[in-house]
Amino acid sequence: MSTSTKPYMIRALHQWCCDNGHTPYVVVWVNDKTDVPREFVKNNEIVLNIAYSATKNLKMDNDWISFSARFGGMSREIWLPVGNVMSIFARETGEGMGFEVEPMADHADLKPAPDASGKSDDEPGPNRPGGRPSLRIVK
Repeated sequence: MSTSTKPYMIRALHQWCCDNGHTPYVVVWVNDKTDVPREFVKNNEIVLNIAYSATKNLKMDNDWISFSARFGGMSREIWLPVGNVMSIFARETGEGMGFEVEPMADHADLKPAPDASGKSDDEPGPNRPGGRPSLRIVK
């Protein structure tokens, strides 16, 4: 079985946004696998600025996107399964790409081993949204 193209497309569009002076945003389906500030989640979705200027230690691999960001003045660790990314787009133009929510691969059920952040990897399995994916413009 070949590797999903989704993480490669996310990285490519992130780079395209940065190269063109745009701000990359992602829309993420929030479930038990996502580690995000729940107070900013609406309808099981969160929109996040993933520009280098808005994040610290941004890492985008084939299974996880992780970084630190400030929410309400507090630094928070963010962990996003790549399969939960619904879209990535440039804030300024709206150009980007939408994706279907994908279940995590068996080997990716656990977050990578913690560096110095003390993140645990004992969270329950994902809840996949039903129905057809949709993309909406967020301003």
